[in-house]
Amino acid sequence: MTVSLPLRIKTWRVSNGPNQQVLYPMISGINNPALERMIINRAIVDQTQQLINQQIGNSPSTVVEMLGTYEVKNNQRDVLSLAFTNYTYHHQAAHGMTYIKSLTFDLKQGKLMSLKELFKPDSDYINRISRLIQTQIKERDIPLLEDFTTIQPDQDFYVADKTLVVYFQLYDITPYVYGFPMFPLSLYDLQDIIAENGPLGRLAQNN
Repeated sequence: MTVSLPLRIKTWRVSNGPNQQVLYPMISGINNPALERMIINRAIVDQTQQLINQQIGNSPSTVVEMLGTYEVKNNQRDVLSLAFTNYTYHHQAAHGMTYIKSLTFDLKQGKLMSLKELFKPDSDYINRISRLIQTQIKERDIPLLEDFTTIQPDQDFYVADKTLVVYFQLYDITPYVYGFPMFPLSLYDLQDIIAENGPLGRLAQNN
């Protein structure tokens, strides 16, 4: 088995004063410069800027505070998964607003992965994941704004070791005070439908 080394990650910063700074990662050490620069790092910059634009565009009032950061959720077996958080408080707002977005790359395929692409073609991944989430909602007694029925085909997600984490934004399905609804799903509960040669298939291997 060929061992893939973790990617090198350096933190960069966008700052507009002491109360407005956004941290984001830049990747290096890939033998494929086009993948590193044009696919991964460009997607990271685009996602970071999209969150900034979303926060600024959601309110006509002045931004008092903006803090952006990121977490490396997976950096092994040629799978890189990153989560980006942006908290912004606008002048005279009742409270600040936070958004989380994530990116998952398959280095072997050289691409940014969608949720659908993690699974076998024509697999009913939407209903399978939705049922697992419904079970967790009941078991964890999660308060809902309305009955939960299904995820979206492009639902937000990241991967962490042998877990697929599907999540929702604030207000999507739960009250603001609950925070972000996160649903960790074991890859072994999805093993029959995950794409064997994709990121989840690689991470589910025990060797």
